[in-house]
Order: sequence, then structure tokens, then C-alpha cells
Amino acid sequence: MYERHYNLTGSPFQLTPDTRFFYGSRGHSRAIAHLTFGLAQGEGFIIVTGEVGAGKTTLIERLLSQLDRNTYAVAHINTTQVSGDDLFRLALSGFGVDGTEASKAALLLRFEEALRDHRLAGRRCLLIVDEAQNLTLAALEELRMLSNITENGRASLQTILMGQPQFRRLLASPDLDQLRQRVLASYHLGPLSGDETRAYIEHRLAMVGWRGNPHWEDAAFAAVHDHTGGIPRRINRLCGRVLLYGALEAAGTISAAMVLHTAAELAEDLEGLPAAQAAAAAAAPADLRGRVAALETQIAKQKRVFQRLMDVLGGTGES
Repeated sequence: MYERHYNLTGSPFQLTPDTRFFYGSRGHSRAIAHLTFGLAQGEGFIIVTGEVGAGKTTLIERLLSQLDRNTYAVAHINTTQVSGDDLFRLALSGFGVDGTEASKAALLLRFEEALRDHRLAGRRCLLIVDEAQNLTLAALEELRMLSNITENGRASLQTILMGQPQFRRLLASPDLDQLRQRVLASYHLGPLSGDETRAYIEHRLAMVGWRGNPHWEDAAFAAVHDHTGGIPRRINRLCGRVLLYGALEAAGTISAAMVLHTAAELAEDLEGLPAAQAAAAAAAPADLRGRVAALETQIAKQKRVFQRLMDVLGGTGES
């Protein structure tokens, strides 16, 4: 509806990841660099974490769009709340190996043969596992065992693990020490800054023919950042509703007040907050959940440092 009102050629703030709208923020550009470095090694694990809606999926889709699919065979697993054995079978299925009605030993032999066939055809095998924070220790151990498959001294499979910040806490488990040793590149995708949030909004609008209609006040961009914490998916959700509001009001300018009003509506409609509480939440200067997530990440880092220190000291001491 608002697309027609503002003469846009499409929806600039759709929630479904679309590489056409990829915005190379500082964080996203650095994440791509880490992924590219990891892939160049041709073995082990690459890890990317980030908050829900931070752009991990778009990042991976962007990377895949740049790979020569004649030299890469890619399998993608999105369902991770499964047992280790089921994850093993999903990985096999992703590379075209029938994982039914056979013993695990027989399946492993089939998988090794499939990987060998891809290598002989000049293709590298890449397994991408999303929502890695839901994996069990047994499932992660299965992935580690698959990473041990080699051919003529070269790894036959490389794996990218994507997950929410709590995956890093899972990865810090003493039971996963062998897997951690195989991690070649790791990056945490943080939120956009205030300036990047503005550039992100303008970039997506420009992709659908925006030429200044509607005009956005500087304070409106700042308000969007305040109420989304710089998380791309939240930005998309809020900005889409703001433009709808602007179209319904036949507004030629998007103001901070309009962003504030829309943020309150979203809090009431989607988060179940009473109107007064929703308005108060929308008026907050920053996203509290983003601050809490950042604090949790910092605490997790401190715990890992403490654990390493205890390992050096022989495991003595109290936590």
C-alpha cells in the first residue's frame, strides 16, 4: 500500500532475507572477511554469532552468492533441535546421500564416497548449520567427527556454524575442547551504529526507487536506532510500519513523533503491552534488550577467560 503512495518499486523493508538489499556495514564487512578467510583454509569450522535478526542469514546468502557453485557443493541444515544421529543423517541427506535403512557404519562409508566424488569433480563440500545454539553436545560431536574425514591429507568437509550469542557459551563447554581446536575463524555480528542505521534505511529505500519522498527528519533516523537497538530485522519491522502510517496520514515527511507513535503501536500489538506501558517503552532512549544481550556477552567472555586461567593453574580455585 505505502509503496504505491510513495512511488516505490517494491517493499524496502521486507522481513525475509534478500541479498539484493545487503548493506555492508562495518560489522557485516568484517564478518564477510572472516568467512572468506576461513573458507580459504579449506578445513575446520567457521563460526558466526549474532542476535536474532542481526543479519546472519543474509550474510551467509551474500557469501554463497559470491561463491562459484561449480567449485562448491553446499548443504544447509536449518533444523537443529534433533539428536546427534538425526543431525548426522540430515548432513548426509544435504549432500545427496540416502540416510534411511542402513547402519551408521554403512552410511558413513556412503558419505565418504560422496565427498570423494565431489572432490574428484573439483568441488569442495561446505556444510552450513543454522541455529547452532540449539545443538546438543552429542550433535556437535557428530559434526566434529565428520570434520575428521580426509582424503590424501586434505579435509573433505568444511562447516559453518551460525547461532545466537548463547552458542558461544555452549561452545565453551570442556566437552567441546577438540571442536574448539578446529575453529579457524569466528566472528560475532553486532548491531548497527546510529550512523549505520540511517545509511541502512536510506540504502534499502534507494533500492526501490526512493528519491526523497517521503523526506525523513534526522531525528526520525535517530528514533529508529533508539527503538531497534540497531538490529536490522527490528529496523525493517519498524520502518515498514512507519511508512504505512505515513501513507495513511498522507504525510510527506517522516518525523520522530511518527516513529515514536509506531513503536508504541508495535509494542502494544506484538508484545502484548498495555497502551500506556507500550508508549513508555517506545519513549525509552535505547533498546534495553540490546543492552542486556551485550552485558551477557561480556559476562560470557569473562567466564571463558576465567576458565582458561583455571586450566592453566591446574583447575584449582572456586568460581
